[in-house]
This record gives sequence, structure tokens and C-alpha cells, in this order.
Amino acid sequence: MFESLTDKLGQALRKLRGVGKLSEENMADALKEVRTALLAADVHFKVAREFVERVQTQCVGQEVLKGVAPGQQIVKIIHDELVRLLGEGANALSGARPLKILMVGLHGSGKTTSTAKLGKLLKKRGYRPLVAACDVYRPAAIDQLEILASQEELAFYCDRISKDVPAIGVAALAAAQAATADCIIFDTAGRLQIDADLIEEVKKLHARIQPDEVLLVADGALGQEAVNVAKAFHDALALTGLVLTKMDGDARGGAALSIKSIANVPIKFIGTGEKTGDFDTFYPERLAQRILGMGDVVSLVEKAQETIDQKEAEKMAESLRKGDFNLDDFLAQMQQIKKMGSMQSIIGMMPGMSGMELPAGADKQMARTEAIIKSMTRQERKKPDILNGSRRKRIADGSGVKIVEVNQLLKQFQQMQQMMKMLKGGGAKKMMRQMEAMKGKGGFPGM
Repeated sequence: MFESLTDKLGQALRKLRGVGKLSEENMADALKEVRTALLAADVHFKVAREFVERVQTQCVGQEVLKGVAPGQQIVKIIHDELVRLLGEGANALSGARPLKILMVGLHGSGKTTSTAKLGKLLKKRGYRPLVAACDVYRPAAIDQLEILASQEELAFYCDRISKDVPAIGVAALAAAQAATADCIIFDTAGRLQIDADLIEEVKKLHARIQPDEVLLVADGALGQEAVNVAKAFHDALALTGLVLTKMDGDARGGAALSIKSIANVPIKFIGTGEKTGDFDTFYPERLAQRILGMGDVVSLVEKAQETIDQKEAEKMAESLRKGDFNLDDFLAQMQQIKKMGSMQSIIGMMPGMSGMELPAGADKQMARTEAIIKSMTRQERKKPDILNGSRRKRIADGSGVKIVEVNQLLKQFQQMQQMMKMLKGGGAKKMMRQMEAMKGKGGFPGM
């Protein structure tokens, strides 16, 4: 969601290349563009103005360090200010057990889904969560939470008859104790807008259950409206943190960059997709790096450790070492990568590649490649050389593609096998020339 901001900040900072000293004059245009980029990203005007003023104060008069370009110095200063803006320091949950978490927010913010996502995340961290359905108004809200809880094997409590939300909350605490749960997450009702009834009901529930954490679930696509919602809930409930959802969409990111400064509430978690695994702790330093095009290697490694099967990885390494990498190996590799998320999200975590746009339909192309390989027999995957015309037609029909796509896949796979053999034989330079030759031809699907 920060692609536009990353691109505009990069353009602004390029103006300072080759400058021997950062001065008020040579920084004026660049910082003006930085401010414009922040405003275009829907950052609150007051936050954008103060951000630029702090950067300018730190930069003006600084001598350029030997061997360090002015652009690099200002990137470091802007990075530190972005971290400060996003809320530096640890945003950990309370260490209390049982940990009681109250989820609040408006309709459509992703509250129920985030409740299940948070339960799954805390379960991985050693908790025994129970999710409680306290939304007695939205049709199917209880059913939705029950289904999600079942999918993630979370304890679940609901009362389909009562409309007394505070009483349901107290009963959920008793159910959690009986189930030996040490974390209770309460999913509450929302409204289309903040009103007195919504606030009053949540305040009564709050008084009865005495939560350790009160998390506001806010739609990141709301921009400045998310900031206003946060302020209203914070005034009524003393929020302890925020969950920003839909951070994988086309929102400009203004809420994430404004909400800590204006509402004075830290962001604790972010939702980056529809799957229950697309949810993680919010790290200001990592997001600041991604905004500045530095990637997020730590998150990439963590995601890989969570999703990639160690035995499969070792098997793949052995195949590469022996130089007998086949289509079965490649299929396994693709399936491991798919678990990590979309190709665009993975590219965004790689240093220097955050602004890179993959061709439209890159993930669909990967799915088509997977379908082609799955339409082959085990023998054909191990020995693609036996694929004659009739076999290729059968594979094309079975995977719903044209024969030319099957031919293209096989041709590119042959090129890849040649590169693996070169690497095994120490021909790294030759392999690089081969990769350059493949570069304008679309590369290998899914790689």
C-alpha cells in the first residue's frame, strides 16, 4: 500500500545526490516534495508539517561524512523520524494471564476476522485462547466466529439466546476458566458510525470483564477517518492499542502514519490479507524500511521459517547439489513459496525491490504453471525429455492451457537445468550470462 509514497520519497531524495553539504537552500525543494508525498498518502497535514520540520532541523548544517552521500544521511534521518512517527519501541501485549482482550471497532473493519487471526497468532506463541462472540446484532456474526475458531482449533463461547452483552462477557470468562484457557478475546458489535448506544454497551462490557487490552480494529483504507474513529474510542475506553486491517489493499497508508501522533495510541498488529495467517505484530522499524525501499529481510526470513518445510528445503538443496533438479522439485518449491503470500508481497520485502511491479497476473501465471506440472505423470516430471507432441496436447487439455504454454514452460525449464549444471561445475559467470539472456523473455514462471 506504500508503493506510491516510496516512489515519491525516492524521487525527492535523489535531488540531494552529489551535494557536498546539506543546507536549507539545497534541501528546500526536496523537503517540499517529501511533504507533498506525505499529504498525497493521506497523512494528516499537521503530522506532515511537523515531520518535515524535524527532518530539516536535524539535517541543516550537517557535514557530509566521508564516504557517505548526503542522500544516505538524509535517508537515515527520515528513517528514524518515520519510526518515531509510527511509534518506536515495543508494542507488546500485557503479560497478564489469563489475558483478557476486548476488540472494538466499526462495521466492516474486520473485527471478527481479526479476533480469530489474533487467536491463531497467540496460540503459536504458547497461549491457549478462547474467542467469545459478543456481537449479538450482526446477522451470522456468531456463526462466522464459530467457523473461524473451528478452522484454527480455538476454544469458542457464545450465547445465541441472550442479548445481554455484559452478561455474555462474564459467562465467557467462566467458560474460559473451565476450559483452562489463558487468553480470552471478546469480539464485540460495531456500527456504521460511532454512536452513543455503541459506546455505552462496550463501556458496560468493559466494566464487567475488566480487560487487560482494549484493541481498536480500524480499516487502514479509511485514511484520516480511521484517526477520528481512534480518537473517539480512545476518549471513551482508553484504548491500549490498534489493529490496522486491509494493509494489503490500495489504501495510501495515511492512517498508519498519522494515527499514533494524533490519537496517541500505538499500533500493535496489522492485517495484510484475508487468510487467518495474514496477521502479525506491528514493527515500526520494519515498516519504515519498507517505505524507504530498503525491504524487510527480517520479516521475510521469519515468514520463510514459519511456512517452509525444513525437510523439503534439505531435499531441494540436495537435488541442486547433485544437479538433478526436476519438475517435481520445482513444483514443491512453488508450493512452498505460495504459502508465504503473494509474489508482490514477497518482492516488497526484498531490499531495493519494494517499488518493483510484477507483471499483471504473476500469481495467476504461477497457478497456471502449477496446473501444467500437475497434469503430467510422475515419470514425465522426472524426465521431461519423453514429452512428445501427443503427451504435450494431453497436458495442455488437462491443465486448461494452450500447447504453446506447455512448450514455453519446458523450454524455460531446460534453460534452468543448464544453469544448475553450470553452477555445479563452477561456471557462475556463464550462468549469469544465461540469466541475462532469459531476462526479457519473461523469466521462469513463478520464479
